Amino acid sequence: MKNGRYGDAQIMAILKQAEGGVPVSELCREHGMSSASFYKWRAKFGGMDASLIAEMKDMAEQNRRLKKMYAEMSMQNDLLKEVLEKSAKAVFAPRDGRERGCATRG
Repeated sequence: MKNGRYGDAQIMAILKQAEGGVPVSELCREHGMSSASFYKWRAKFGGMDASLIAEMKDMAEQNRRLKKMYAEMSMQNDLLKEVLEKSAKAVFAPRDGRERGCATRG
């Protein structure tokens, strides 16, 4: 996962300064960041405290791990189905070149 330049506490402090009336352009210049980063943080973390941000990041990481696990299990399932189909065809295939079922006696 990408590690940002700013920690949760720093992001919260910057957002709180903006809520306190400090202009966004001044905050961006002071902290050496773009206004796009500020507005992205505000949209994502606005109204949250540091514990909620940490919890949200933990949930996002867990979601990423679960998606990866699901993809691996799905791939294993597909491979097992393919092997079963091939083995079933081999077991039920006629061995002498004739089709099974309708044997005629003469």
